[in-house]
Amino acid sequence: MLSNILQGTEAGGFIVIQDTVKYSGRGILKCFINAALKRGENVHVVGFETCETEVRAGLDSSCLEKFHFHEGHPDPLGWSCRSSFTVEQFTTEDITLLVQKAQHAKASVLVVDSLSFVLRHHQPVVVCRRLQELRKGGVIKTIIGLLHSDLHQQGVVGSVCHLASAVISVAPASNENCGVAKTTRRTKSGKVMQEEEFFNVSEDATLSVQTRPHQTGHVHTEQYEAEPDPASNLTFNLRLSNEEKKAREKVALPFVFSQEKKSALLKPSPGSGRIMYEPDANDDFDEEDPDDDLDV
Repeated sequence: MLSNILQGTEAGGFIVIQDTVKYSGRGILKCFINAALKRGENVHVVGFETCETEVRAGLDSSCLEKFHFHEGHPDPLGWSCRSSFTVEQFTTEDITLLVQKAQHAKASVLVVDSLSFVLRHHQPVVVCRRLQELRKGGVIKTIIGLLHSDLHQQGVVGSVCHLASAVISVAPASNENCGVAKTTRRTKSGKVMQEEEFFNVSEDATLSVQTRPHQTGHVHTEQYEAEPDPASNLTFNLRLSNEEKKAREKVALPFVFSQEKKSALLKPSPGSGRIMYEPDANDDFDEEDPDDDLDV
């Protein structure tokens, strides 16, 4: 899955490379930059944490004319006016204007190194809104952002990853020569796919991917203990035998009306259900208004 995302980024896509202090995702980020350049796409890198020389190292030299680096390092806040792009300029209008100045015939790829630095100086809701506007603006084809997940609260990381069409979480493997990438991809139809793979980044920014092998040999199977029977140590028996079950089924319940009982209750019989009343001399009865005594 990682190779498919690397070779063919879809229009309007947003890819988040999620790393921690244990394993950096900048190597795999450079592989995405190199792959986009080889496809003939124009790549704009907004660098707040690395310099242009470090990002250029290992990229295909024949495609560097399509590589555009917007220096945010080492003065991302613009205190000494040494950077061409500051974190305050991370707005939809400024980035769109920055990309349009190159006068490309087709949409470009925007790389943000890193989203964590932007989130430290802008509210998460503002960053998410601007990323969504850039995706739908038509000038930028794909956004690729590096996110240091251990620097933010889980809710902030979840909000950014919720917008992404693909999230690649990298971690160290037992083999020091490679890393582990857990890729979560969301298709346009809403289907979510996940896969865990080993990967290795070479010096020329080429990514080699190997599907995680299945474990062989001894397979550990979990043994589940049977739950204790709560009625096993009682002095009386809670279970019924077959004869007792049959006898229970024959008992007529008082609230269940059989057909015979219904017929007996509904069938009128002489002398039953009559009210015998003898008028008294003191009764106040008016023939014209028999309900006069009910008036309040």
